[in-house]
Formats: sequence, C-alpha cells, structure tokens
Amino acid sequence: MNNPKLKPADLEALQRVTFDFFIHETNLHNGLTIDKTMEGAPASIASIGFALSAYTAAVERGFMTRSEAVRRVLTTLRFFRGSPQNAEPNSTGYKGFYYHFLDMKTGLRAESCELSTIDTAFLIAGILTAASYFRDDPVNGAEIHTLADELYCRVDWTWALDNGATLTHGWKPESGFLKYRWNGYAEAMILYLLALGSPTFALPVSSYSAWTESYQWRKIYDDEFLFSGPLFTHQISHIWIDFRGIQDDYMRDKGIDYFENSRRATYVQREYAIRNPQKFDGYGEDCWGITASEGPGPAVREINGVQREFLGYAARGVPDGPDDGSISPWVVVGSLPFAPEIVLPAVRHFVDIELRERNPYGFKGTFNPTYSQTSDPSQYWVSPYHCGLNQGPVVLMIENYRSGLIWRLMRRCPHVVSGLRRAGFCGGWLSPHECGDADKK
Repeated sequence: MNNPKLKPADLEALQRVTFDFFIHETNLHNGLTIDKTMEGAPASIASIGFALSAYTAAVERGFMTRSEAVRRVLTTLRFFRGSPQNAEPNSTGYKGFYYHFLDMKTGLRAESCELSTIDTAFLIAGILTAASYFRDDPVNGAEIHTLADELYCRVDWTWALDNGATLTHGWKPESGFLKYRWNGYAEAMILYLLALGSPTFALPVSSYSAWTESYQWRKIYDDEFLFSGPLFTHQISHIWIDFRGIQDDYMRDKGIDYFENSRRATYVQREYAIRNPQKFDGYGEDCWGITASEGPGPAVREINGVQREFLGYAARGVPDGPDDGSISPWVVVGSLPFAPEIVLPAVRHFVDIELRERNPYGFKGTFNPTYSQTSDPSQYWVSPYHCGLNQGPVVLMIENYRSGLIWRLMRRCPHVVSGLRRAGFCGGWLSPHECGDADKK
C-alpha cells in the first residue's frame, strides 16, 4: 500500500461524516435518535446516549454550534424527565430505566422490547457527558446539570439485581426480569460503575466482585488477556472511562490495566485475520475487525467447493467464532486509542477500497467479501443500514485518540469517580488517594 497511514485531515473527515448521522437522524422535537437508517425504525436509547456524548466533540471540532448542541441536549433531557415512568406496557420506562427501543414520535415503548439495563447505562453515560461539558453554560448550564442529576439519581440499580448477586439484562412488564445476567467480561463495565456510583440506589460492592469472579483469563496466540470474543466489548466502556493507569483488584493481580487489556484484544483480532483459519476472502493484516454485527445471512452457499454458512445478526467473535467472513470497519476505528499503529493502516485500507462511497454517514456496519464471491470491492456485500451503535464509537473514539475529551469530561464527574473507587480502582489519575480508602459499603 503506497500510503498506509491516515492524515489528521482524513481522520477528521471520517469523524465529521459519521457524526452527520446524529445531526440528521435525531427528532428535534423530542431529542430521540434513530436506532438505524431503516424506514420506520424506532429510536434506540443507546443511540441517544451516543448522540449526547457526540455533541460535545462536535462543538469542539466545529461540526455544530454550541447553541445548537445545548438546544438538542435540553430537548432530550426534558423529554426523558417528563416521559411516563410506570409499570404499564405502554410507557417510556420504569424505576428510572428505559425501554431499549422507543417510538421516534411518541417516545413510548416500541413493540414488545425490554427495559434494558445496559442501554440505560449508555444513555446515562451520555447524559453525564453532556452535563459535564455544558455545566458552565451561563444560560442553560444549571438546568442541564439539574436534569442530568435527577435522571441519574432515579435509576434504581438495586431493583435490577432481582435478588441476585449480578445485574439482570432487563425486564418486561408482561413477564418480569429476563433470565440472563451480566456475568463474564463484556461491555457492562460502564453499567456496573454507574450503578456503584449512584448516590441513591448504589449497588453493593459485592455485586461488582461477583461480576469479576465470572471473568475468564485466556492466552490466545502470544497474548494473555481478559477474554471476550466480540471486539466491541473491549471498547464501549472505554468510550467514557479513561482506564489508563488505574486498576481494580482483578487487574492488579494480573499486572495490567483494562486499557492494556483492550490493546491485547485488538492485536489478537489482527493476528486472527492474518492466520485466517477458515480461509475467508479479504482477511489480512490490514483487514480485520470481528464483532457483534449484522451479516448477509441467514444463508448457505457453496463457494469454491466449500459449504459456507452466513449469519444475520450475530455476536461474532475471535477466535472461537462465530465467524462467517463479515468484517466491521467501525469496530476497528473503536480500537484507535489502544493501538493506532495497526488501526490506522486498516482504516486506510477500508477507505482505499471505497467502503465509504455511496454511504451518507461513513462506514456502514459490516461488509463480507466471501459472500459476494468477487474480488471487486464495489461488489462486496455491505450491510444496508447505518446504526447508532456503530456510529457513536467512531466519533467518540476518534475524539479520545485526538484529544481525550470524553475521558476528561468523565474524569471530573463525581458519580463516575465514586463508582470507580467503590469498585476498588486506584492509581493513575485517581491518585493522590491511596488504594483501599474508598467507601466500600
């Protein structure tokens, strides 16, 4: 490749065009952001959390004016403050949590989706990010801070334990709590930290300990790390939390921090693509990134004498799979702060094969050269939609790589600091406090 690196201007251009998703796919009357660009799609509370976070970076980069961002943030926070919170099936939320998907116009529960603990955490993280950034606004800062604090403080995290040690995935009014819990390392770090830091409904520290006890430490290729297969699980919490140099008990015992862990997970992804054990088309040192994503299936095709099964949406992961040849450019960008030396050449490759062409908001979620049975990138199967859960990490991790903005904003959020300290984190930027002096009741 003649130019294996992206120039700063190229990175900003990608950040800008990706941010346009939040500009054009948000309802200005209620602040709700669409889940994906499918006709009739509902809003996603995760997309809204990413939008609220992204507005801060957009103001810094000149993508939007401060006044426009403040107007959007206030509209969103006022909507959630006034939205119906009750146990009825047709509401916006309950116990401070919100339904995963909401009608874009009414803001009420879409179809029969669950009250989602993890997506509520993403929303709250976005609310706190915006509040931290706009708190000094002379006209609206006080209201933004008050609304954000009220929305955070009314989330009853302890209710979501459902008398267990770890948090449940969610709840439905028709059937109660979902059977799944947040066990095993995943994107739920931000969930546990926000729940631990609550001044009103804080989880017991034993809940965090129960979660870390379910971790799985593995050696894959030449790297030992805290394992989770889909790459996005090593990134999402890092959008808001600067884990560089701070450790909880688990990581102190391993001698690394979660940031280093994500760096290792990123390198494992690249090494898997280089080895390419299933011989998928396109995989290589500059073409990798396997995560939970949409795919071209469900379908079965015979390709070069091999029966290949292609999946629809699936929690793809490395090295155990599932893997059907689907690559997600956005998740590679999400690892930019951890390993720019291997991420930038990969992003350059995705740009060179014109994956951004004909797409209004930068990269779409997934592409699959094997399914397409062609060496022509213009004929690759590409997922049909842009999704907020993909767009957000691109905007925000580019910003963290460039300036550390989101990390700085959350480092000054007392609720986040409290959650980290109750989880046992210390060292690094959490100093000068010594390890073990946090309130662990």
